[in-house]
Amino acid sequence: MQVELTERDFRNFSELIYEKCGINLHQGKRELLKARLSKVLRKSSFDSVTEYYHYLMKDTSGDAFIPLLDVISTNLTAFLREPRHFDFLGDTVVPELFGGSGQNGSGDIQVWCAGCSSGEEAYSIAMTLLEALPQPRHRDLHILATDISTRMLRTADRGVYDASRVEKVPYPLRRQYFQKGINRWSGYYRVKPPVRERIRFQRLNFIEPFSFPRPFDVVFCRNVMIYFDKTTQEDLVNRFYQVLKSPGYLFIGHSESLTGVRHRFRYVRPSVYRK
Repeated sequence: MQVELTERDFRNFSELIYEKCGINLHQGKRELLKARLSKVLRKSSFDSVTEYYHYLMKDTSGDAFIPLLDVISTNLTAFLREPRHFDFLGDTVVPELFGGSGQNGSGDIQVWCAGCSSGEEAYSIAMTLLEALPQPRHRDLHILATDISTRMLRTADRGVYDASRVEKVPYPLRRQYFQKGINRWSGYYRVKPPVRERIRFQRLNFIEPFSFPRPFDVVFCRNVMIYFDKTTQEDLVNRFYQVLKSPGYLFIGHSESLTGVRHRFRYVRPSVYRK
């Protein structure tokens, strides 16, 4: 199906997407938007992007917008991606916050993986903490993993991955935390229950109000804010500050920076901040 995306269509969808989820689709993203809309229209009965747009505008439930968000959101991820963060989490954050003399040496541990995509980052956080924590079996470790894409959350919650996605995980971790598939599951790995049971996957839209029962010790929000403008970034970073314990840590992507964003975090190292 050949999709035509006029300048007016592009402007309408860009404004709608920004309003609904804060993603900033500038002119350089026009071809990307066209390709993503093509995916939606191929699976629907709409004859044009204009007709699809009018359908979205008439929907009052918000449900019609979810399939569009599923294809608009970018989901590039991998196990232990940007490994220096996980080294810092295990070698520095765990002894400081969760060691015997740390401020949370005996209590529960709350981590938020914001923008978890298909789950690899959340599972990487869990494995890192389970390896680094003293007596991990006796600790209440809770990881909330959120994403705006329901499609990605289904994959994440399932915890089943093609072997090619798991092969870069160091063998000791792979042996400890993954089950190798056999028979019809040959060529796949599944994350073992002791890891999966520590994580709760949930849909969340960053521009909506946060409502969490307890504050977090650590927040990972990596390679997400690059899709937002400075205004949305500033609002989001300061809301992260509010939901973190003190002391607490914020990790952002190595390609991201808080330069030009007003915030109260203390810079620790590139892409790591402390409350």
